[in-house]
Amino acid sequence: MTYPVATIVFLALIALVVILGFTAGRWNAGNLSHIEEWGLGGRRFGTWVSWFLIGGDAYTAYTFIAIPALMFGAGAIGFFAVPYTVVCYPILYLVFPKLWRVAQKHGYITGPEFVRGRYGNRWLALAVGVTGIFATMPYIALQLIGMQTVIGALGLPGHLPLMLAVAVLAAFTYTSGLRAPAMISIVKDLLIYLTVIVAIVVIPSELGGFGAIFAKIAPVKLLLAAPPAGSGGAYTGYATLALGSAMALFLYPHTTTAILSSSGPRVIKRNAALLPAYTIMLGLLALVGYMAVAAGLKTMPQYAAGFARYGASFAVPALVLHSLPGWFAGVAFGAIAIGALVPAAIMAIASANIFTRDIWTQFATTASPSGEAQIAKLFSIVMVVGAVVFILVIPSTYAVQLQLLGGMWIIQTFPAIAFSVFTRFFNGWALLVGWAVGIVSATWLVALNHFAGAIWAFHVFGVTLPSYIALATVLVNALVAAVLSLPLNAMASDRAGDETVAADYV
Repeated sequence: MTYPVATIVFLALIALVVILGFTAGRWNAGNLSHIEEWGLGGRRFGTWVSWFLIGGDAYTAYTFIAIPALMFGAGAIGFFAVPYTVVCYPILYLVFPKLWRVAQKHGYITGPEFVRGRYGNRWLALAVGVTGIFATMPYIALQLIGMQTVIGALGLPGHLPLMLAVAVLAAFTYTSGLRAPAMISIVKDLLIYLTVIVAIVVIPSELGGFGAIFAKIAPVKLLLAAPPAGSGGAYTGYATLALGSAMALFLYPHTTTAILSSSGPRVIKRNAALLPAYTIMLGLLALVGYMAVAAGLKTMPQYAAGFARYGASFAVPALVLHSLPGWFAGVAFGAIAIGALVPAAIMAIASANIFTRDIWTQFATTASPSGEAQIAKLFSIVMVVGAVVFILVIPSTYAVQLQLLGGMWIIQTFPAIAFSVFTRFFNGWALLVGWAVGIVSATWLVALNHFAGAIWAFHVFGVTLPSYIALATVLVNALVAAVLSLPLNAMASDRAGDETVAADYV
């Protein structure tokens, strides 16, 4: 089934952001043959641009499809995203202004580069950098899967529209660097806010109000199940999932890149106060999943093929097509598609920065500033092409599973990055061992879960405590690093390798 009006509006919005992407290089112009200008926008983005950029980076197209889909399929557990995106902002406020100061003073453009400067250990930096790249690749793929879902909902043929979008993404990323997603994120976020506001006003009115919507939801999906005696049940699983996700969010290379592109620590602190506006939007968006249940979309024959192909992820596109005018469906789908292009571009840029500064120039050969920028530009294309291979060759369920692992892996960099802006107690080699223990244990537990879930039931002193695997394993990681740091600092201290001084963190 095709939707011509929605398709025309959708394509018009995509054309608009393509034009913005290619002209963005002239905005607040800098020398794009230097990696700091290409990959960080020259660290010149002010409060509002940073607000749009960080928000557009953290709240991706996959978020706007996956959270309602989780509510649609699993119920109340999907609301974990709301406390998660509340808890993450104190972490942003406490950690990243300090990191920005150090990075700006010493010319660091990545988290791993800060780690190398802090510990004088390029192997620890390599571990952190490779973790970031491997965690990011399936994340880019999921953005493209989100775009593919709305393209499929419009009835556009095959993979051709997606391939054209990806080619354009690679081209404007190469030419304009971080300025392109920064400019496009403004359009993307305004469209997303408009879509959510319209959806929560129009759709409930068509369904008889929120009372009627909640009345159609099975009671087991409205509340978390009460835990049995001797167990934390869904309560501890929910709480640890929210906390662990919050700890991981700003460690991803793309979110770190967006933060380091800010013009200063005060901009980051202001955004820690302003960004919770996105959390309000996300909470409202989660309710869209319940609206899709109440609308009975899964039983409607016109959407059967979409649900068969995309599963619960088709809930949002189906609800939009069913409940909103065709032209506005085009606006909504355009917002989701642009919401894929923005974070995918930043992810490719951030990974390219890491590859250039923390792998190529450390283990291959040094390069001039223009040479660094050229290497980064080429690797950004490699990341985008790699993501396309993911979605064309690997089943989407595997991409989801790899993204599940990506969250488990990226949080293992928390001790090396977040702790290190506050203390030099840790030894770099101890952090590397802790990282390895965390990576192996997290991967092992996810494999035991058959890559089907992020919660593991731990048995502690006779009590069963279901917990987010990532949080449990990063605690083990930190404990191992702390214990090993004591003898290593005594026998082979690496503090002489620290490029930074205490005053950098004040």
